[in-house]
Amino acid sequence: MVSRDTTRSDTEKLQRRNRELSILNAIAEALNREVDLVQALSTALARVTELFELQTGWVWLLNEETGAPYLAASQNLPPALANDPTRFEGDCYCLETYQLGDLDGATNIRLITCTRLKELHDGTEGLRYHASVPLYHHDKKVGVLNVARTDWQELSPDDLRLLSTVGDLISIAIERAQLFARSVQLGAVEERNRLAREIHDTLAQGLTAIALHLETADALRDLDPARAQQAVRQALTLTRANLDEARRSVMDLRAAPLEGRTLPAALEALVQEHAAVGGFEALFESIGAPHPLPVRIEAGLYRIAQEALTNIVRHAQAKHVTLQLTLQPDNVELTIEDDGQGFDMRDMPEGRFGLIGLNERTRLLGGSLELDSSPGEGTFLTVSVPLKPVA
Repeated sequence: MVSRDTTRSDTEKLQRRNRELSILNAIAEALNREVDLVQALSTALARVTELFELQTGWVWLLNEETGAPYLAASQNLPPALANDPTRFEGDCYCLETYQLGDLDGATNIRLITCTRLKELHDGTEGLRYHASVPLYHHDKKVGVLNVARTDWQELSPDDLRLLSTVGDLISIAIERAQLFARSVQLGAVEERNRLAREIHDTLAQGLTAIALHLETADALRDLDPARAQQAVRQALTLTRANLDEARRSVMDLRAAPLEGRTLPAALEALVQEHAAVGGFEALFESIGAPHPLPVRIEAGLYRIAQEALTNIVRHAQAKHVTLQLTLQPDNVELTIEDDGQGFDMRDMPEGRFGLIGLNERTRLLGGSLELDSSPGEGTFLTVSVPLKPVA
């Protein structure tokens, strides 16, 4: 005869199994709809925190090129962490353990070993402990998932085991998103190469025609001045047409200045180049671990910085310029500050500081631009661009 305790135990096991399958199915279904890396991670964190009744979570990924860890996504960070990006710079106990290969499965991490939470008392909303879930794709290290809630010290062994399985699902989604991004980037490279060939062919043909007209003008300048002048005019017309064509084509190759460099490296070189021309001291600072950004955002921010620095050289008469790039999982912020002559924003000449171009570039990135200036007080420019797709 089956005892009541045995029946109760079997029922509890069945309920636990149904809960686990329900959680795995919900997360797998959500991840299968995403091919964008940022959106996939955001979706995963949202579902994990909801289904496990957690308070917060964040994901570390390893940069595919350098192997360095960076904060790739976060969910409901407490103010002490959300308002201080430097808290997520450098290594920590979890990452060091993971990279040494000693973090085999989901593990509870106590406050005493967590360098992110250590010595934090205010602004943590009670957060003191978190669990770390290693992310692997086959034998390849992908990153670490951290999750926490404020009313517990440790997750149960069953939840840790389930989180390890969830980590496998997230790893597969990350690998799929990275493969998709590489295929898109490869397509962009091929398109740029195609455009480059078209530019070469167009300019080569145009310059050949211009050279023929100029050679004709040179040969006829003494024999027939009228025909020589007509040839010169035709050469000028062709020159203008080819210049316009070159400008239109080059606009489609805007990402070229960043090729082979990270955005922080490109911006640092850019500000130093303008400092040499403008005769001012320049300081560049990058906050947050560098991580891959969409090509259009990298190119757009680079061009915004380039235009703003050009305007400083032309108009500001500044002695010091500071450019700061802040990278977070859900947005990137670029600030440019100078101690130049500034201007009255209520009586700003049309086109001053290239605001039309700066606003247009920022708008195309889906971001916001703030400008603050007054006579004799310099100028402060902030551009903030969201990284999560707008629903």
